[in-house]
Amino acid sequence: MQQLRAHPVFGLRQMKVKKVIIHADGASRGNPGPAAIGATIRDEQGGLIASISKCIGRTTNNQAEYRAVIAALEKAIGLGAEEVDINLDSQLVVRQISGEYRVKNAALKPLYQQVKQKLNLLNGFTIAYIPRRQNKEADRLASRALSSSV
Repeated sequence: MQQLRAHPVFGLRQMKVKKVIIHADGASRGNPGPAAIGATIRDEQGGLIASISKCIGRTTNNQAEYRAVIAALEKAIGLGAEEVDINLDSQLVVRQISGEYRVKNAALKPLYQQVKQKLNLLNGFTIAYIPRRQNKEADRLASRALSSSV
């Protein structure tokens, strides 16, 4: 039996990366209101591996921020990433995931648990707050999805 090999030029081979850098953002018009997520996943050299831009229905901004992280982690894990650096412009979500703040909001608790479950599948991670101006691409992806849904 002949084994078929994927040709990299056609993008058929699953890319395996050890470490990725995630920039994620959630957006909501109203709080709650129509919401969307955006994220980029890059290799350590800054090359774009994947991006996410999609509507997620009606939710709060903080829920959208968590959902952006979850979607980005799912994608990164699917690509074979073993370590991730997560960058967000939401101080609340960064401080909750890092353990600095407790998650008191009942609607955020299951999302927090999903993030923690995904992080447990990795060998390591960092999470950092970055100013909004350093998260423009993820913000643009979330805003684009939100605008296209209206």
